[in-house]
Amino acid sequence: MKKESNIVKDAAILLIITLFSGMILGFVFQITKEPIALAQERAAKEAYSEVFPSASDFVLQEDFSPEALLADGGWQEAGYDGVSIENVLSALNQDGSLLGYVLTVTSHEGYGGDITFTMGIANDGTLNGISILSISETAGLGMKAEDVLKPQFAGKNVSLFTYTKTGAVSEDQIDAISGATITTKAVTNAVNGGLYFFQTQLGGDGNETK
Repeated sequence: MKKESNIVKDAAILLIITLFSGMILGFVFQITKEPIALAQERAAKEAYSEVFPSASDFVLQEDFSPEALLADGGWQEAGYDGVSIENVLSALNQDGSLLGYVLTVTSHEGYGGDITFTMGIANDGTLNGISILSISETAGLGMKAEDVLKPQFAGKNVSLFTYTKTGAVSEDQIDAISGATITTKAVTNAVNGGLYFFQTQLGGDGNETK
């Protein structure tokens, strides 16, 4: 009986500790939730401005559905099943006129996991540049995407990028990161996915914006 009593006592103590720990974690989460959300929002706005510095405002297209895009057969057939568009924003001038778009894009093909970045595309199809939001590639290799890949996309007006290991000789070629072909391919394909979305869904092919 004494042994059973001790077991019950230990179980009760463990339960109390678990409940108390849960309450503390919940309390900490509530305290940190808003600051974290604000920090993420601030980082996103900075990324929008980086890829579209001439815009005065960014308006989220609330009718865009990432899930619907991934279910689109055309998106899959175009080779972008490993790419998702997280959101779409209209980049506006001070007078409210449309300058282009900012897309948040995620590649699910990175060596170390997902790679998420924003990209700004002007109305004429010029890619202003990309701003990497999150990346978890191999230290010293894939993590060079910020320094090596990012600058190469800025100010280019091409319909599709390719990557090369022998040195870029044209506007549509990107120099691969030495020793990090998977990361290079993932970022390049995701940028191409964003351009494809602009061309087919946002009037980039000369049609009216949907």
